[in-house]
Amino acid sequence: MREAMYWEPLGDGKVRCRLCPLNCIINEGQRGSCRVRKNIGGRLYTLNYGKVSSIAADPVEKKPLFHFWPGSCALSVSTVGCNMHCKHCQNWEISQADESFPYLHDATPGEIVALARRYGCESIAYTYNEPVIWYEFVLDTAKLARREGVYNLLITNGYINEEPFRELAPYVDAMNIDIKAFNDEFYMKISGVPGGEPSRRTAEIAKKEFGIQVELTYLIIPTLNDGEDEIRRFARWVVESLGDETPVHFSRFFPNYKLTNLPPTPIETVEKAYRIAREEGLKFVYVGNVPGHEGENTYCPKCGKPLIVRRGFEIIGYHVKDGRCGYCGEPVPVVGTYRKKRYKWMWW
Repeated sequence: MREAMYWEPLGDGKVRCRLCPLNCIINEGQRGSCRVRKNIGGRLYTLNYGKVSSIAADPVEKKPLFHFWPGSCALSVSTVGCNMHCKHCQNWEISQADESFPYLHDATPGEIVALARRYGCESIAYTYNEPVIWYEFVLDTAKLARREGVYNLLITNGYINEEPFRELAPYVDAMNIDIKAFNDEFYMKISGVPGGEPSRRTAEIAKKEFGIQVELTYLIIPTLNDGEDEIRRFARWVVESLGDETPVHFSRFFPNYKLTNLPPTPIETVEKAYRIAREEGLKFVYVGNVPGHEGENTYCPKCGKPLIVRRGFEIIGYHVKDGRCGYCGEPVPVVGTYRKKRYKWMWW
């Protein structure tokens, strides 16, 4: 436990947390919506600093990040808590938990960076639950990782206020931002927050102002965010606000947590979203949670040939050379070169 960043006293023992757009007003002895920031004696404390729920050495493609050092290893680390309460969360056991979660390990930023280097991981991915609410630990670890030549990846809902994000952003190399839907009703009813504009704004700031590699994930849930008009509006926003080269991952939903009344997303629905996004001008669109689908591959936007061929999280064909299509020479926005090597697997 340590004092949190980004809060202000309100008098009468109350405080306001200014980390995310919920801006929780927290009474003495109470917690914010994320469950891991608590008012103790009129001061706000973070309860999960250095508290690690999971560590694994993952392919970077698992995040998913398809345009950042393909084939490389990311040391994935997580804690507990989240500022959203998505009814379909696949990691709800940790995202909806607090520091009383029985399987937490203590770790320092130095230990996390050392583990990344030990297991041959070029990057650290703050993932599984929401890294925004682990802000102080992520910031400290990211600063150290940057000094040690290790990349920092945020796998996030992007629901963070601009001031704290601007402090963290200089140390972030790549982000996958989960855009839950393109309608505020979904965010309120399914994710428990007022709307998705803050997440979209984070994506815009990250890419336009800080040059961070930004990829987006849109989980398609039957009847809730799968309408053609909604998918088109989402794709148009990406093209207009982030650029047509921004990678977008449309993923298939499977029932989980409190949303088990719906069936898995038909593959045809994900394929339709893929086609709509391409029609709207997006050059790099992917199909997720459908192993073996040709939509896992990266294709040249000019000649159409497969440049990065994937089977699950494994790369089985790579035809990008010096940032260009190996067939026609068209520029292809991939950060880094293919890491064709084996690394040590671990799980803590």
